[in-house]
Amino acid sequence: MSESSASALPPGRSGRQPFSHPENLSLDSSCFSSPPVNFLQELPSYRSIARKRTTIPTREKQSGTLLKPTDSYSSQLEGGITENLNSQSIRKYALNISEKRRLRNIQETQMKYLSEWDQWKRYSSKSWKRFIGKAREMTTHLELWRDDIRSIEGKFGTGIQSYFSFLRFLVLLNLVIFLIIFMLVLLPILLTKYNITNSTFVLIPSKDTDVQCTVYPISSSGLIYFYSYIIDLLSGTGFLEETCLFYGHYTIDGVKFQNFTYDLPLAYLLSTIAYLALSLLWIVKRSVEGFKINLIRSEEHFQSYCNKIFAGWDFCITNRSMADLKHSSLRYELRADLEEERIRQKIAERTSEETIRIYSLRLLLNCIVLAVLAACFYAIYRATIFSQEHMKKEIDKMVFGENLLILYLPSIVITLANFITPMIFAKIIHYEDYSPGFEIRLTILRCVFMRLATICVLVFTLGSKITSCDNYSCELCGYNQKLYPCWETQVGQEMYKLMIFDLIIILAVTLFVDFPRKLLVTYCSSWKLVQCWGQQEFAIPDNVLGIVYGQTICWIGAFFSPLLPAIATLKLIIIFYVKEISLLYTCRPSPRQFRASNSNFFFLLVLLIGLCLAIIPLTISMARLIMFYFIALAGAHKRVVVQLREQLSLESRDKRYLIQKLTEAQRDMKNRLDWQ
Repeated sequence: MSESSASALPPGRSGRQPFSHPENLSLDSSCFSSPPVNFLQELPSYRSIARKRTTIPTREKQSGTLLKPTDSYSSQLEGGITENLNSQSIRKYALNISEKRRLRNIQETQMKYLSEWDQWKRYSSKSWKRFIGKAREMTTHLELWRDDIRSIEGKFGTGIQSYFSFLRFLVLLNLVIFLIIFMLVLLPILLTKYNITNSTFVLIPSKDTDVQCTVYPISSSGLIYFYSYIIDLLSGTGFLEETCLFYGHYTIDGVKFQNFTYDLPLAYLLSTIAYLALSLLWIVKRSVEGFKINLIRSEEHFQSYCNKIFAGWDFCITNRSMADLKHSSLRYELRADLEEERIRQKIAERTSEETIRIYSLRLLLNCIVLAVLAACFYAIYRATIFSQEHMKKEIDKMVFGENLLILYLPSIVITLANFITPMIFAKIIHYEDYSPGFEIRLTILRCVFMRLATICVLVFTLGSKITSCDNYSCELCGYNQKLYPCWETQVGQEMYKLMIFDLIIILAVTLFVDFPRKLLVTYCSSWKLVQCWGQQEFAIPDNVLGIVYGQTICWIGAFFSPLLPAIATLKLIIIFYVKEISLLYTCRPSPRQFRASNSNFFFLLVLLIGLCLAIIPLTISMARLIMFYFIALAGAHKRVVVQLREQLSLESRDKRYLIQKLTEAQRDMKNRLDWQ
């Protein structure tokens, strides 16, 4: 500012005006020589000083700071920032470089007037925070698939990136579950089996249970065909049935170390409770963050429009085609919002007759949905019953293909149901006259229920088959021990087949559907049929439902097949690379994109539903173990009571016999004395 312009100012008015260049605001006392304006009084730092001034004595009197106490706003603002320097870094303040340097000099000057103990605490706190920051920076480089996921985020946005991050989370979750089971159950057995430690197996004789309820005969056959090993590998029978993959292998009651005895049955039960609790806590912890973001975004509709227009862009996108896709996605969201607003107005203008008509139509369509679900559940029930009956009777008489068809019949029916029902639900939802957003949520909810309920139907069908004895008595063991010597292994084999078949379907669809479809779209685009078919979309909800379905199988099957989490980990790793290749080379992103925060919360919510559904059959199964044990225990106690009664009866007879003999001896003795 020139001298002439400065002299033209009124007397008593400073030459620097704070509102002409707000970016040049300084904390120097010369800037605040005038009374503070209303704008500066709205600063959070000023409000914080105003609150602290009434309750906390000034730090200048306590620590001997060099700042002189004044009544100006500059000293209050500066004092407030310097007070917070102990807990926060200077870089977190929205100040220019010169102000940050001046505050750093003030901080270093204040350090000289502190005691050695306070100085050591500040230096150690800084060093510890610096170490934590460096450690976190180093751990980010050790993240699994870090570069791949960042590349996907840059090319396709945060919505698809959230799917792959969710898949990585499931890989880590299954790995931790496997480590829990391995440490609690498998490790003590392996240490004893291979003589690594000085320990021995403990076999407790079954005094309280019947011997027939604890015997698990392994089926053995004479001549084995070459394809039998393939069948065993795909179905979990044969040589796999004798390994530690299934429940029936764990017949050891404990491991005796030098100072204690390790209770394996209790460890087996605790490992199941541990991985379920860990999964629940981990999912809830991750979902809370997404819930907070969704709660913040539950704003008015006008604010929603403003957020989409002014803050809806994804700055992680670096690809031109993805930028165009993001533009179309924002246009789609705005059209969807306008459509929802139109439907809300339409609902408000409905007459009573129209309301009755639409609700009657929705009731009819929901009855159709329930009928479709019931038909699918009944088909799964009949397929499971048919598979179990023929697998026990005619498995040795079948050829290779027929054998696999019988073994995988429930899995095939479940896969077909999961493939057909979403298309039916998508057609039905168009006639229910909902808003576009609610249509998507309701369709996804129905598909989630369908996928997860099919697993529960399969488990309960197996349970009903196991407990149905027909002409045989179940009083001895509580289940059909003749057909199912170890019913837990049978359930584990079904979960194993579901997981293997799910992986086979994913690989087959990618290799034999997506790749040929991409080739047709690329080289035969002039054909009308190919134009109608189009390129495969990478639909995030469908892919998420697929991996949540597999994770639910893992949670249920881990109790009956302890190594299933390890198989699930390998399966998810394969799925990651298959989906990445499919996304890059065969699929196009869906125009209905998800925000990362909405996607993460939706994924975790669906996963939490799957966990809750998995806990139900596991709780029932564990309660039946417990129930069978008490049934056998009650039967054993009953037999002991009968034996004790017989023993008491024999003892009473012995006493009468002894008394009779004693009386006869006394009579003989008396007669002898009388003769003498």
